[in-house]
Amino acid sequence: MKLWSQTPPLFDPAYEQPETELHFYPANTASPAGCVIICPGGAYRLRAAHEGEAYAHMFNQAGLHAAVLDYRLYPYSYPAPMLDLQRAIRFVRYHAEEWNILPDKIAICGSSAGGHLAAVCAVDFDDGMPDGDDIDRVSCRPDAAILCYAVATLGPFTHQDTSLVITKGDPMLVEKLSAEKNIAENTPPMFIWHTADDQAVPVENALLMGMALSEKKVPYELHIFPHGPHGLGLAAGYPEVAKWAELCQSYLKSLGF
Repeated sequence: MKLWSQTPPLFDPAYEQPETELHFYPANTASPAGCVIICPGGAYRLRAAHEGEAYAHMFNQAGLHAAVLDYRLYPYSYPAPMLDLQRAIRFVRYHAEEWNILPDKIAICGSSAGGHLAAVCAVDFDDGMPDGDDIDRVSCRPDAAILCYAVATLGPFTHQDTSLVITKGDPMLVEKLSAEKNIAENTPPMFIWHTADDQAVPVENALLMGMALSEKKVPYELHIFPHGPHGLGLAAGYPEVAKWAELCQSYLKSLGF
């Protein structure tokens, strides 16, 4: 489903990309449940298929609704993908009663560059915009964030291509889009996992987020698995790392999802 009834903000037909869409995967549950909005990775150049629908089914198995976001990609840069995810949060919350969703249990989940998108939107949100349509007036604050081997920082430990695409080389955006620099007391709780020998996105991204959350006393759960390449998704073939899915489900349940 499209997130805007009219042309999305900053939409450029010259980029030959479809308008932003959200793919909803409802859980088989009679009672209202939480929902996880999923942002696949791909350095803002593509959306990795194995980090989208498979995650949605995994959350469905835990009795949670899920949605996969087709956010905008290169040559789009900041702030277009962030506007997409913020709108997706508003959109799901606006339709919460209709879709059997708990409006105060909406999480965002991202892998790699999708994790960067989720991290930035977890620290940059509002309670609703005064103008726009009825959906824009709904809060875009997520109630939790899940960061899977995420590009959390655009500082020394970043993934250079992700940083270049989202900032277009603008140094003024490096600190603004480094999530660990912008955590506040009202940042939502987070579940973070990474592998220690990730060669593409250094594990320091997860460690910096953990330290920054701890400093602001924001609740979080952090798992560093010893081995595993970047981009594992649900980590088929890596049984120790694959435990992240069950751990994440349990964490969301502990938050009332």
